[in-house]
Parts: sequence; C-alpha cells; structure tokens
Amino acid sequence: MRVLEEPLAKLVGDELAASLARVLLLAYRRGEVSYDEVMQEASDPEELLLEAHRWRLLLPKVTSSEWNERALKVRGGEVYEMPRVVCHLIRRAVEEGRWDPEGAIAEAFREIGEERWEVVPELVRRVLARGLRVTAEEIRGAAEEVGLGTKVDPLIAELKATGVMSPKLGSLTEALKARAPIYELNPSLRPPSPEESPRLQT
Repeated sequence: MRVLEEPLAKLVGDELAASLARVLLLAYRRGEVSYDEVMQEASDPEELLLEAHRWRLLLPKVTSSEWNERALKVRGGEVYEMPRVVCHLIRRAVEEGRWDPEGAIAEAFREIGEERWEVVPELVRRVLARGLRVTAEEIRGAAEEVGLGTKVDPLIAELKATGVMSPKLGSLTEALKARAPIYELNPSLRPPSPEESPRLQT
C-alpha cells in the first residue's frame, strides 16, 4: 500500500493519499468502484472523488470515453472506473512495487495491439513536456520526432482509447486560434507542479 500512498501524496496530499490508495485498489481489483464503497473508505468522499477526477485517476462510468462528457455528480448510485493507462499504473505499483507512468503507457499500448508500443512512452514524454493541453499538430510533431509520423491519426485514436488524453471540447476558441483540435493530457502521468498541487506548497 505504501508504494501507492507515496506517489499519490504528491498529487492529492498526505491526508487523502491512504484512502485514495484503498479506493484505487478496489477499482483495480474489481474494474470499478461505487460511491457507496468510496464512502466506506474515506472520511471525506466528496473531496477524494473531486481530486481523483481532477487527476483523471477515476472517472464516472458512462458510455462515452471523452472526459468532458463524464461529469462528476458525487452521489449515491454513481460508479467510477479507471482509464486503461491508470489501471496499468496501479497494477505495476501493486505487483512490481514501482510507480512507473512510462511502463504503464507501454503496457496499455501493447495491450491494445499497437506494434510500436515501446516507442509510445517517449512520444508521450515529449508531448507532456509541452504542457497538459496540446494540439493535434504538436502531437504530429512529436510523433515525427520518434519515428511515428506516418500514423498520427490512428495514434491519436489510441491515445484517447487508453486514457492518455481526451479532446478538450470546451476549448473551441483555442482550437480555432490554433487551427487544430485541442487535447487534454492525463495529469497523473507526470509529476505535479506546485501550481497543480497546492497542498505541497509551504
């Protein structure tokens, strides 16, 4: 459990880390976790779910895979699941004792049958270096840098399917300005900045 609590504390703070680790373990082992189960594990289930949703560790279970359509209601009857890449992140922590985003990305892409799965973590690392909001053209540029430039469109579909990123549908003005779709990257796949994790500030 400690191998989960330490990295989670960097995301959500020490007070929530232990209860969030228990909730993520439940979701990992069963494929989902309910609001009622979260209530049993956390003294403040609303705050825990808000933070888990903010870091894209847990999302409401609905038919759409796009994050903008998975609004958090925080009420009885709601069920949550982890994006595919987060499932692998938790699995590696539990079974191998490592918090390893790049390994989780590689496993998620290998699982869906991507032939060049071993290159994708480097692609994601380069894209994340640009920030959590990126355009399709920025993804294309990073793909060309790592030798994946000939398959950008299917690669974008795979990045969405694995939970590495999702369309930022509310950013129409930004998309028009950039003349390309805007995507939001999963923040749990990179270390938080002080601005993103205010609990870490002293």
